[in-house]
Amino acid sequence: MLVRSLRTMHPAVAIAAAVVATAIPCAAQTVAKSQAPKAKYAVPRTADGKPDLQGVWDFRTVTPMERPSDLAGKAVLTDEEAAEFETKNARNQDNREQTSRGSINGAPTNSDVERAYNDFWWDFGKKVVGTKQTSLVVDPADGRIPAVTPEGQQRATQRRAARERPAIGPEDRGVGERCILGFNSGPPMVPSAYNNNFLMVQSKDHVVILNEMVHNARVVPLDGRPHINSGVRQWVGDSRGHWDGDTLVVETTNFLGETAFQNSSANLTLVERFTRVDADTLLYEFTVSDPTTWTKSWTARVPMRKTTEQMYEYACHEGNYGMPNLLSAARAVEKAQSAPPNKEIGRAHI
Repeated sequence: MLVRSLRTMHPAVAIAAAVVATAIPCAAQTVAKSQAPKAKYAVPRTADGKPDLQGVWDFRTVTPMERPSDLAGKAVLTDEEAAEFETKNARNQDNREQTSRGSINGAPTNSDVERAYNDFWWDFGKKVVGTKQTSLVVDPADGRIPAVTPEGQQRATQRRAARERPAIGPEDRGVGERCILGFNSGPPMVPSAYNNNFLMVQSKDHVVILNEMVHNARVVPLDGRPHINSGVRQWVGDSRGHWDGDTLVVETTNFLGETAFQNSSANLTLVERFTRVDADTLLYEFTVSDPTTWTKSWTARVPMRKTTEQMYEYACHEGNYGMPNLLSAARAVEKAQSAPPNKEIGRAHI
């Protein structure tokens, strides 16, 4: 109808009519689109109808655990601020620091091979998380980890003393140096220097969380069984899972004190939540509670990205030379200082 009518009009009138006729529906379409609610993401399902969280997920990021002081009161970055933050906080590990960060194993940190890896080996990430939050900690609202209790402060002092002195035995070295756990393998899983990937595998009654770091695998039952006896302690604790709508919830207790996430104790209780929010994003949220370490519980949120990269076997202390070398170095420091090991300090891991 519009085309036929325009043929009988004066050219100028026809052009004006065409503009009006086309502008009105376009404007209406624009308004309709802006007012239309965003379609809810249809979560893919496994054969038993549960959300499909399977695959390899990447959680590297430059977003810090705690909100920087210069961003106090700001929960989310703008696009421009995010780009500036990424540039400002880009790491270059080829630029080795020469300033000592104190003593480790009885020697100044810059006297041996401190930070001997160059930039090729590191993978801290170069982008802020997709939500552009200014810290991974989202509760408390200030983005900061709550205050440490007096008991937690004493524990931290003991652990620091054991780390700085010449190691009496393997127990004085952290679980990362001993290749028991990786520094980002968790639980909980937090971004760190490299191997920021994990593989999720599901069945009807279990999920498996396999970290690339130290190839640690947690097998989490979903069948409602209770936690193991409180007298039994494990490096990664005892995990039990259940579904809360489309969110996988995993509660972990029965940690060993040596696990020491953020200086925590064996009293740590961890609740992790995994929610797939779109095809490429898995929202990982964890809440830690330990009244002997922090004055209140706190929560962090880490949006993870789906990746097609492969998981690789992690090599740690090839040939198992690492720990003997650490201990022999401690004995060499003592010999040079003519000081026997001070066993009165006691073990650090409580």
